[in-house]
Amino acid sequence: MSTLAKDNNFCFPIPNILETEKLELVPFVPSYAPDLIQGLDESSWIHVPVGPYSSPDEFVEKFWNERIRPNDGSYLFVALNKSTLSATDSGEVIKPTVAGMAGYVNTETENLCTEIFIFVLPQFRHTHVASHAVGLLLRYALNLPNEGGLGLRRVEWSANVTNPASIRLAIKMGMKVEGVRNWTAVLPMNKTEAGNGRALRKGDPRAEFPGRDSTLLALCWDDWDKEGKEKVEKILT
Repeated sequence: MSTLAKDNNFCFPIPNILETEKLELVPFVPSYAPDLIQGLDESSWIHVPVGPYSSPDEFVEKFWNERIRPNDGSYLFVALNKSTLSATDSGEVIKPTVAGMAGYVNTETENLCTEIFIFVLPQFRHTHVASHAVGLLLRYALNLPNEGGLGLRRVEWSANVTNPASIRLAIKMGMKVEGVRNWTAVLPMNKTEAGNGRALRKGDPRAEFPGRDSTLLALCWDDWDKEGKEKVEKILT
């Protein structure tokens, strides 16, 4: 498995690090894949059309090389937990721990919009990891360039309707529910429990695969300036 350098194919500039006192977001490189794939269990992938992956190599090939790197509207970060950093008896500081991954997809420079996604390792769920990772991505996307951000007008969040925890996280971070989009994705046949449960018409070409409905949430620049930015900054501090 190659340890390729930082991906520079994104349509906007990406800094080498986004961070709070408790969390770092750094660009993904394949050397992080073993910790991610060993840490993410099957439940981590149940609500989405991709995964799980049988090995770090498969993850790098199928997710990173096929879905993320070739698409200039997508970018992948690794979330590194800093909250438990300490020094060993010899004085050596322990490195931050891989806690998940997050990123941008469906980014459009012309329309100044993007979408956020996140996966958190099971042992870091119900901690600061998810809120800090999402908050950092929101801050960078929605702050103006003179504030160190991209100045986007809209950030979306698409959650499987069967995943209330994802919807709650988005709302916690200031996003507003805009509606439900039906049949947004075809799920693998082994993810029936995450499907919408509705029957398909006779003759459907992928009849054995369930469909996903998605709750669409968004945070736009005006709500960010009005109250969203202040809300997120309180969470990050």
